[in-house]
Amino acid sequence: MIKIEDLKFDSAGLIPAVVVDAISKKVLTVAYMNKESLEISINEGTTCFWSRSRKCLWRKGETSGNKQHIVSIIADCDRDALTVTVYKDGPACHTGADSCFNDLLYKGEDEEFSLDALMKVIEGRKIERKEGSYTTYLFDKGIDKILKKVGEECTEVIIAGKANDKAETIYEISDLVYHVMVLMIEMGISLDDIKKELASRHVIDHKVKQEKMTK
Repeated sequence: MIKIEDLKFDSAGLIPAVVVDAISKKVLTVAYMNKESLEISINEGTTCFWSRSRKCLWRKGETSGNKQHIVSIIADCDRDALTVTVYKDGPACHTGADSCFNDLLYKGEDEEFSLDALMKVIEGRKIERKEGSYTTYLFDKGIDKILKKVGEECTEVIIAGKANDKAETIYEISDLVYHVMVLMIEMGISLDDIKKELASRHVIDHKVKQEKMTK
């Protein structure tokens, strides 16, 4: 384990800190620390940065309540940059977004994707319980947590759809599908089970569930 004295701060006495969500592994923000803010972060267990614009220390969440609880702080090989892994109490961005990184600049060709492949990955997380995986976290928490997330994602789909926001609706449906698939694995339900059920209903032309409810 290294010490603060081993780090290489720039000419202004600062070092960049990449803040990462401990659950989703998503980059939340990039900020700067000096020795004092780093010491405060370590001593208090929550992130404290140096504001280059205001020229002062600022504790994340001191006014918004969206604190970031530190899991680990790791230096790169040159010891001139840090990654700070955190559990967050709320949005990381001042705009209210979950992360400060949302504007796509470039996207390469997607790898081949299928729901079957995703199901296998999720199933693997249930068996192997890879440390730090959000899917592992859901399985560890159990059925009640998984069902809670499915409910929350349903609500997000409704909100996005009501706003007629196509991009956001696609995003939220993707989240919902993922959490439903976690539920399926937890309950031993396969994609084939769903396909067979849909095929048996002739779902395109008949509202089977609604018909049963009105009888």
